[in-house]
Amino acid sequence: MPACGPPRMIKPMRIRSMPLVAAAATLTIGAILATVGPTAAASAAPNSTLSLSLPHPTGPHAVGQTTLHLVDRSRQDPWVPQSGPRQLMVSMYYPAVPHTGRAAPYMSAAEAEALLTFAELSDKIPASTLAGTKTWAHTRAIPLPGRYPLVVLSPGFSVPRSELTGLATDLASRGFVVTSIDHAYESKATRFPGGILPCTACEDLAAGKISRQSIAEGRARDVSFVLDQLLHTRRMWPYSSMIDPRRIGMAGHSIGGDATAATMTADPRVLAGASMDGPFTPPIPASGLNHRPFLLLGDVDAEAPGADPTWDASWPNLDGWKRWLTVSGADHYTFTDLNYLIDQTGALSIPGANRSIELTRAYISAFFEQHLKAIPQPLLDGPSKAYPEVIFNNP
Repeated sequence: MPACGPPRMIKPMRIRSMPLVAAAATLTIGAILATVGPTAAASAAPNSTLSLSLPHPTGPHAVGQTTLHLVDRSRQDPWVPQSGPRQLMVSMYYPAVPHTGRAAPYMSAAEAEALLTFAELSDKIPASTLAGTKTWAHTRAIPLPGRYPLVVLSPGFSVPRSELTGLATDLASRGFVVTSIDHAYESKATRFPGGILPCTACEDLAAGKISRQSIAEGRARDVSFVLDQLLHTRRMWPYSSMIDPRRIGMAGHSIGGDATAATMTADPRVLAGASMDGPFTPPIPASGLNHRPFLLLGDVDAEAPGADPTWDASWPNLDGWKRWLTVSGADHYTFTDLNYLIDQTGALSIPGANRSIELTRAYISAFFEQHLKAIPQPLLDGPSKAYPEVIFNNP
């Protein structure tokens, strides 16, 4: 974004959100990107010398990162029961002492290759380029003393947790501990011990064998398990004492938004939730969420009042502080790293990609600053001159 002049409106790819996820196994990211049209496609050959970087975090703290492999031995995997207990891959981000640790990779080379193949972009973007994206997080970084609110992040269906790395590092830099969760057999590009697992749930959803609601409710059980491990099994993560168990929030993209609402319905420990372009399946119950705050942030074409019946039906049942925000010109991946990184590569031109990650960070961090730290955020009170593309809906 230019250093001066008026804010630019986001005008990225036109991607509708709901049909994508329902057909996740058959409609690849590459097929979605093809809807951009020929004027957005780049003809240049892959640039193996290109260096990618997420924008610098906006908070005052350095960021540490730890990767965990968790196994819930109390239940079998819901999608592939013969595989054994439920497995999760978790990235922990936390405020750290500056200049400690090593630079953390965005993802492994194998994950990058799998994601680019799924996105039908492997002939345009080298896997090493995506894997080497600078994240601003550091492994083995010394934790900054203190106790911090915890924010859980849940990614979209079929894509890995790395899609929310930019948001995770920004929140950690602002004084939050963040846990970003990948769920076995729900991603096309997540490495577990032994390799990258197939997205069996993607195939089952496309075939009508399982429902979106069952995925969201399964993720809710996963999140509760992770919270149990973080708050009560200190050996699982050596820095668990950094977490203030009285201040826990959650945000998710796409089906991760569904999972956020499902988790809050089932687990009272999650005090504030945000959905980024995700519907309410299951719907918010008529009994509400016990007056806990909820933020809806979505694409204006897919999530404006009257566009998504699940938002229309659940809105009256949100019985605490709430906002329904839609972004003009946004698309389903506006709220992730993907638009920003793909635009940097030159493989596709995505106008507004820089603006989209800035906007997402601003509103999601403001929400958690207000509701987990009790710091008032005027940005959430109404339309802002700094972000004129954000519409406050009041159906």
